[in-house]
Amino acid sequence: MQLITYWKRAFLGNYANFKGRDTRAEFWWFYLANLILTYGLIILAGITGASILGLIGLLYGLAAIIPGIAAGVRRLHDTGKTGWMMLISLIPIVGGIILIVLLAQAGNPAANEYGPGAGGNTMPPPPPPPPA
Repeated sequence: MQLITYWKRAFLGNYANFKGRDTRAEFWWFYLANLILTYGLIILAGITGASILGLIGLLYGLAAIIPGIAAGVRRLHDTGKTGWMMLISLIPIVGGIILIVLLAQAGNPAANEYGPGAGGNTMPPPPPPPPA
């Protein structure tokens, strides 16, 4: 259910919102949902021979570019970095690797210049010990 929840939040609720912060879970679940939808439709079109499915997959992939960039910018904001760091991916080969490392870093749970702390990037406290 997290997959659908995070996809709806990023794609439908924050389509072109470049402000604020996204936790690691929000970003990566959204990214996984986009991969499944886009490539799933294209692969299904190849298997069934229905070119309309391939076209729908292509159109969805194009429509997902803006929310994908916006989610990446919000993810970088959560780590305390500017969204312009997304442009580092334009450097051949190493740029994409560096961007993945930046997107995978733990966010800052405290408030920063991009918004209040998300709090979802830290481990929850351990449960209290059982009564003796």
